[in-house]
Amino acid sequence: MPSKTKGKGMKAGSQKKKKNVGADVEAKSAHRLAVLEKELLQDHLALRRDEARRAKASEDQLRWRLRVLEAELEEARSEGKAVYAETCQREAEAAREGAEQALRERDQTLAQLRAHVADIEAKYEEILHGSLNQLLAKLRAVKPQWDGAVLRLHTKYKERLRQFGLNPLDL
Repeated sequence: MPSKTKGKGMKAGSQKKKKNVGADVEAKSAHRLAVLEKELLQDHLALRRDEARRAKASEDQLRWRLRVLEAELEEARSEGKAVYAETCQREAEAAREGAEQALRERDQTLAQLRAHVADIEAKYEEILHGSLNQLLAKLRAVKPQWDGAVLRLHTKYKERLRQFGLNPLDL
């Protein structure tokens, strides 16, 4: 007699494992999606940081060059070298225009990157929602089978308890 109970307990345990497998698949799927989304956002942040760092370095370099040229201009003016001063002034103006152009390009690049990140986020969100909807549909399709199996097991073990003279409601 004890061997029958032992074997039947293993069947119930194996069915519970099947339930846990479905839950594990769902949990793993949700975890994987969250990890992918996190990695995507981290990559985008790294891109933004690198672009900002390069733009800042470029801006600093251009500002330094502008200061140098302005200093040279002052020096040329103080020495009375009109031709040299005019050349320096042209260079300083060209450097200033170059700096302004670089800043405009940086702003344009950042705007494009932000738009690209927003597009990618929207696509990933759409994929995530689609995957979750498919998962829910599959779970809804399997739920009646699980409910039926649970009801059969419940009835089976309830009957076994009665065979042993136990009232299932008392347990």
